[in-house]
Amino acid sequence: MAAKRDYYEVLDVSKGASKEEIKDAYRKLAMQYHPDRNKAPDAEEKFKELSEAYAVLSDDEKRRQYDTLGHAGFDQRYTTEDIFRGADFESIFRDLGFGFDLGDIFRGFFGGQGFREERISRGRDLGYSLEITLEEAAHGAEKEIEIPRTERCDVCNGTGASPGTSPRTCSKCGGSGNVQNVQRNRFSMFVRLAPCPVCRGRGVIIDSPCKNCRGTGLVRRTRKITLKVPPGIDEGYELRLQGEGEAPPDEGPIGDLYVMIHVKPHKYFDREDDDLLYHLTIGFPQAALGAEVSVPTLDENIVLKISPGTQNGETIRVKGRGMPRFRGYGRGDLLVRIVISVPEKLSERQKALLEELAKEFGQDVKPKQRKLRL
Repeated sequence: MAAKRDYYEVLDVSKGASKEEIKDAYRKLAMQYHPDRNKAPDAEEKFKELSEAYAVLSDDEKRRQYDTLGHAGFDQRYTTEDIFRGADFESIFRDLGFGFDLGDIFRGFFGGQGFREERISRGRDLGYSLEITLEEAAHGAEKEIEIPRTERCDVCNGTGASPGTSPRTCSKCGGSGNVQNVQRNRFSMFVRLAPCPVCRGRGVIIDSPCKNCRGTGLVRRTRKITLKVPPGIDEGYELRLQGEGEAPPDEGPIGDLYVMIHVKPHKYFDREDDDLLYHLTIGFPQAALGAEVSVPTLDENIVLKISPGTQNGETIRVKGRGMPRFRGYGRGDLLVRIVISVPEKLSERQKALLEELAKEFGQDVKPKQRKLRL
């Protein structure tokens, strides 16, 4: 068996390519090698290779594993079915104008109907939005969330049959859940799988339905789940909780839960990657003469030295006082941006002192009276 080519090479993208660039590359090549358009002997094999590369590189977790382990280690952890499971081919084929039946397209990749059955039986993924504070994003946190989801019935163990009874195999489809529809024309024969009309795709008939789930094998419940938020996480990041999604209507794998992180605005800091930006307002004398002022951080207040002659808009960098690097080492920095405050109201003494100072600097602060010519 020939060694697999590098997935990035297959799609002709760089290792730093974005998900959108990967999707665009696959869309372009899929149009070229799709079996419905290209009848060359090697087109189907190339299409399979492209699709496998896209299925891995379009999935954040699989891509991380592939980048870390390479082909050898990755293939030990993932079966072919695992690689393709969850990949978004539907929107791409729809954009290309192809009818979408993943079972028909990939049947030859796995032999028989294995992939179609696996795809149908997987539970639905769920999404949840979680709002956290900047302090929680910095230090990490445990959050308890409530997720309404479909679970397997605990009375019938998901079979849909009353306790003490069992489902029987559907005689129409032989337990596969699918029946074949054959279409012929002058030049070819096209076979399409469709859900069995007798068992509705389940492959079994339930004569005595479970009263708790009414024969579906599924019930609706709300579960409390404890989520660990890792330190350094940023706005818009998704945490994947494997197996915390919905159960399918058979013995297939349960879907996943994706938690989208949103970080609340902070009253002091703006985040810039791993750095934190803080605007420090000081007076003109402090900027001119220098000073020591108290500045907040996410952990404690620190004393910051202002050098004489500091200018408005100048930024002072405090090392290691920013955000922890997400799934990395060390911390970013605290960037203190100087804002020099100009008083709006002055006493007579203050005015006199400033006028004297202006005179020392040779600066004219009093408006000159100009004679108007009539």
